[in-house]
Amino acid sequence: MKRHYFISDDLDDLDRIEQELERRGINKPQIHVLSKDDTAVETHPHLHNIEAVFKQDVVHGTLTGAMFGVLAASLVIIFAYMTKLPELYTWMPFYFLAVVMFGFSTWSGGFYGIQTPHKDFRRFQKDLNNGKHVFIVDADPTQEDILQKMADDHPHLSDAGTGKATPRWVVMGQQNLKDITSTTFP
Repeated sequence: MKRHYFISDDLDDLDRIEQELERRGINKPQIHVLSKDDTAVETHPHLHNIEAVFKQDVVHGTLTGAMFGVLAASLVIIFAYMTKLPELYTWMPFYFLAVVMFGFSTWSGGFYGIQTPHKDFRRFQKDLNNGKHVFIVDADPTQEDILQKMADDHPHLSDAGTGKATPRWVVMGQQNLKDITSTTFP
């Protein structure tokens, strides 16, 4: 799958475009809107807003912090082993310090990540700050012609490039879950 980005300042038009794409065979989990105005996006029933946690770089920051935490904890244990201090005292303070170092580093990374825009969306910050919205579509190679037709039909929608998409199995899993829940629990 390939991710396509488009920029618009009209949520009503994006709502119509999403309906068109769904009629043409692109599933709802493949379409998202990135906007600073979450309330306005919520008023459009067909638009699928990106969750707040995915707008920020929390996951990447936490994982980076965890890697530094493992390094810090390892250094504490190596220091204890090399100095032979546990023979005088016990290993318990060093284990505790290693756990604290790991936890603090992981927390710090997550804290940094929650304050930073997601790495895939940083390039759109200027447009988002100017009140525009980013329309995101993950398309299979067989759906590229549908997307091209949509772009031709809506010339005021500006193409903002492409990127790496969510894996196909995740998108299809979301669609299958939606299908199961809507047919089982209408």
